Amino acid sequence: MAGVARGGDARKGGRVAGWARHHIPTREGIERNRWLKPVSHRILVPSLWRFNRRSVPRGVTLGLFCGVIFPFAHMPSAAILAVPARANIPIAVGITIPSTFLIPGYWWAAHRIGRWILRLDRVVPGQPIATNVDQHAGWLHWLVSQEGPSMIVGLLALALSLSATGHVVASFGWRWRTARKWRNRHACRTK
Repeated sequence: MAGVARGGDARKGGRVAGWARHHIPTREGIERNRWLKPVSHRILVPSLWRFNRRSVPRGVTLGLFCGVIFPFAHMPSAAILAVPARANIPIAVGITIPSTFLIPGYWWAAHRIGRWILRLDRVVPGQPIATNVDQHAGWLHWLVSQEGPSMIVGLLALALSLSATGHVVASFGWRWRTARKWRNRHACRTK
């Protein structure tokens, strides 16, 4: 029975690994790509593909930021911005994958956060904003005068808070992982 369960797990892992091998470009594929050939010497720098204590938190930070700010081009923007930030490219791009499914939630949260930060629903001197919007040209004016600024401010606040939290969590996670490895090595040596 245990062999069957392992075989089933291996087969599922095989499907995921097969999908990843088919869809994730290799180093050689990037070198051969005619569109990336002019910049491949910058993209393929080994330090951008290594997992270390500096590049992984930077990749997490950049991936979370790009996932919120760039809703439709978050993967390419994370990969491009990882080069000057010296962040881990696979981590930066991988962190943006869940953002594809979370965009409506991000927009809702950004709208609420932006309205809270700008306090657009409060009464301003003179007339309330809602009454003022009704008297003007319609939804486009409402979008530009009220919802646009709250979305922009909310998206920036959400992106900065998520990326800062991600950086802290990734840094502490990396330190915890390293400390655990050292404890295990020490325990093996003392036995």
